[in-house]
Amino acid sequence: MLLPRASGILLHPTSLPSPFGIGDFGGKAFEFVDFLKNTDQRHWQMLPLNQTGYGDSPYSSFSAFAGNIYLISPEKLVEHGVLSDEDIQNPPEFPADRVDYGAAIDYKLGILRSAFDNFKNTSDEAVAAEFHKFCDENGFWLEDYALFRALKLALDHRPWWEWDEPLTKREPEAIIAARKEHDDEIFAQKFYQFEFFRQLGALKAHANENGVTLIGDMAIYISRDSADIWCNPAEFKLNDDLSPTVVSGVPPDAFSPTGQLWGNPIYDWDRMRTNGYRWWITRFAAMLRMFDVIRIDHFIGFTRAWEVPGGDRTAEKGQWADVPGKELFTLLQRALGDIPMIVEDLGEVTAEVEELRDSFELPGMKILQFAFGGGSDNIHRPHNYDRNCVVYTGTHDSDTVRGWYKARTRKKGGNPEEADFCRRYLQTDGKEIHWDFIRAALASVANTAIIPLQDVLGLDNRARMNIPATNEGNWQWRAKDGQIRPEMVDRLRELTELYGR
Repeated sequence: MLLPRASGILLHPTSLPSPFGIGDFGGKAFEFVDFLKNTDQRHWQMLPLNQTGYGDSPYSSFSAFAGNIYLISPEKLVEHGVLSDEDIQNPPEFPADRVDYGAAIDYKLGILRSAFDNFKNTSDEAVAAEFHKFCDENGFWLEDYALFRALKLALDHRPWWEWDEPLTKREPEAIIAARKEHDDEIFAQKFYQFEFFRQLGALKAHANENGVTLIGDMAIYISRDSADIWCNPAEFKLNDDLSPTVVSGVPPDAFSPTGQLWGNPIYDWDRMRTNGYRWWITRFAAMLRMFDVIRIDHFIGFTRAWEVPGGDRTAEKGQWADVPGKELFTLLQRALGDIPMIVEDLGEVTAEVEELRDSFELPGMKILQFAFGGGSDNIHRPHNYDRNCVVYTGTHDSDTVRGWYKARTRKKGGNPEEADFCRRYLQTDGKEIHWDFIRAALASVANTAIIPLQDVLGLDNRARMNIPATNEGNWQWRAKDGQIRPEMVDRLRELTELYGR
């Protein structure tokens, strides 16, 4: 599906300013929509909004369906009548420029529990009816997810395969007994999800009313310690003891001699075919209720998967296995119609990847930071774009533009040839390199241009969101109040209008 010519900003909600330690769906999110409208931006791209687990990565979650409850706004809970102003008046002193996840999560969980205790005693029949309707409409995932979370809390957060065997293997009597024993916590988990989707829905409505679409990210693989795999083991390649037969990764290359071992269980595509890929259709349908456009992470994985034996500690001994992506996307289209999508086709783009992408007219990604090495046929250089693509100055996994340029102009360990070519290509002296990149992206023929907010702000790598293959210090950056200055608004709006976006 072709997207109209437009531009937007990449910003994960956790990076919004907030007095509560982590960005959320409260007033600052609505103000950010107003900023997008004032600068003529038509897209707000987010990272995955699923419930995060260990490491706080949005790409590692406890569920493909459940929302991240740490994004729930305490201010909105007051508006909804389940907290008082006094309940949120004196939050702890949190860092303004980063998320301290341990402190922020402890605070949010306390606030949410208080809200739930008040909700249990609500006399508002309309809200109670809305809650029950939400539970009925989402019961296909919510019932099992709420039990999964309740059990993890009761069992010291241990992964599901370390529970007692009757629970691990979901024996009916054990499940019935667990539902009775943990009834109150199950109720709480359902309430948290109700509030998450209630608040996200209000934010999406505000965005859409102001001409802004929400772009949501879908991670292709599911975490092993998730409700999805616990509840649907037959959909994955698992052994009889429910350990993974094979896990995901990528093979060795010049940058990683042992490859990358991601560790996610691999889908049993043959099994999924027998039920018409029902799980995937349900997952895409749920995403479309949350977002206007879906970005698919690691789209290459829909053509083939690097399958590593489950017990291996590196990805060296994996092998390629075909994935029936064309069959899947045909059935998705048949069930859900034309789905507005962006596909992350970075990496080793084979002919099969290009065929799958192009046969469904799906826009792939171009990254300006990748444009200044190689030859004139480099696909990331704007003169090689076609209209049906999405250009980014950088991504959540890359340097900021200023950080990228600083690294290449460094006297020791830099890349002066690449920096020089960049300046010549963009016709710049490099003093405002982030605005040069923004101009190049907006001026290109690509139908969609997405700019990380860090590049609009002109920040260096201290504002970087993620460094792949590292486990500490990621996903923490936050914008500060007042950091978006009026001259930035005017300049971004002018460029957007100038290039017809």
